[in-house]
Amino acid sequence: MTAQPAPVAETGYPWPIETARLDNGLRVVVSEDHTAPVVGVNLWYDVGSRHEPAGQTGFAHLFEHLMFEGSAHVAKTEHMRYVQGAGGNLNATTNPDRTNYFETLPAEHLELALWLEADRMGGLVPALTQETLDNQREVVKNERRQRYDNVPYGDAWLRLLPLLYPPGHPYHHATIGSMEDLNAASLETFQAFHAQYYAPNNAVLTVAGDVTAAEVFALAEKYFGAIEAVPVTAAPHGHLSGPATAPVQETVVGNVPAPRVYLSHRTHPFGTAGYDAMTVLATVLGSGRGSRLYQRLADGARIAQPDYIGSYGVDLAHAPAPLIVTATAKDGVDIGTLTAGVAEVLDSMATEPVTAAELDRAKALLTTSWWRQVSTVAGRADTLSRYATQFGDPGAAAYRLPQWLAVTADDIADAARTLNPESRVTLTYLPEGDDK
Repeated sequence: MTAQPAPVAETGYPWPIETARLDNGLRVVVSEDHTAPVVGVNLWYDVGSRHEPAGQTGFAHLFEHLMFEGSAHVAKTEHMRYVQGAGGNLNATTNPDRTNYFETLPAEHLELALWLEADRMGGLVPALTQETLDNQREVVKNERRQRYDNVPYGDAWLRLLPLLYPPGHPYHHATIGSMEDLNAASLETFQAFHAQYYAPNNAVLTVAGDVTAAEVFALAEKYFGAIEAVPVTAAPHGHLSGPATAPVQETVVGNVPAPRVYLSHRTHPFGTAGYDAMTVLATVLGSGRGSRLYQRLADGARIAQPDYIGSYGVDLAHAPAPLIVTATAKDGVDIGTLTAGVAEVLDSMATEPVTAAELDRAKALLTTSWWRQVSTVAGRADTLSRYATQFGDPGAAAYRLPQWLAVTADDIADAARTLNPESRVTLTYLPEGDDK
């Protein structure tokens, strides 16, 4: 195992970073902060829905659930009981690019957290039973009903992805996956998926907080060092070269309270200068009461509901990531008027230069958001895991905020000119009866 400090810029991430790699390939990142006796432990696996082949959609998300259902030396539900019993909290999330498992707990219980994470990395498959698999499949089905199918506009993301990315593209399907795929797969298929991706050489372990790097490296070696590396299949990348070449539209008529529109574009991968400009553009366009969308459609024309208006990027790193602009109509406003109004404000980003006040406000919001993210040991650990996994260098996190702050009004105008109607995805929702 070799350890070395990671480069850190003076702005964006002021805490120290040290890194090491175990002989089995596990990357270990440590960021010491002795201001409070707590630690954030974060394990990123380089597996998300973009890694799932045809017929295996939803696997990464299902494993987010299965990883809490027992491993070789930890009984079912005991993982949570151990962490919470030690005064900690824990969770996991899945997105198209990765799955992460994390806990925050008193520093004296760091060893407990690492033992638990190592046991489910190396010992989940022997403990995985048909009963557990079937149970968690039902949990995921219920989650889909509660979060997507039975919520007004809840399936928007599920619809936008296939409109933005063609069939066969790694981002074509959402992390919740296909219930048909989950039902059809055997226990052996799930075991093989875990063995392929949940391995030390496909993971980054980050610990931030009241620890020393030497302590973390020694414990990582103790608990993870004996887990064998596996041949990792090269992850699929999205071979798209930017915006689409033709507009796409879809209208959904359903049980929704008011018309809503989503305008979306493929832009640039997360981590690029182009996406940084889009991030600032989205903040100017749709973040808060001072944004253009709010000022012109909620306060001005009064055609959009003020609480349901905004724009944002989805931070996908391995293909042009989407920008999404959305608004919900006020009573009596039809979908054509709303869509035209949103499009007009979006197009104004290319024709009406961003003012100094707009730019300063957007950068202030992004600065606040960034420091809120890294102000906790949990947020820091997750951020460093991300940059180590996606860019090979946790220290690169230090440059995200400076890159946002370096974006100019001209950069935003250049970015906005790529958001033309010829490359736009338009998804609209109509209440039942409105289509008549």
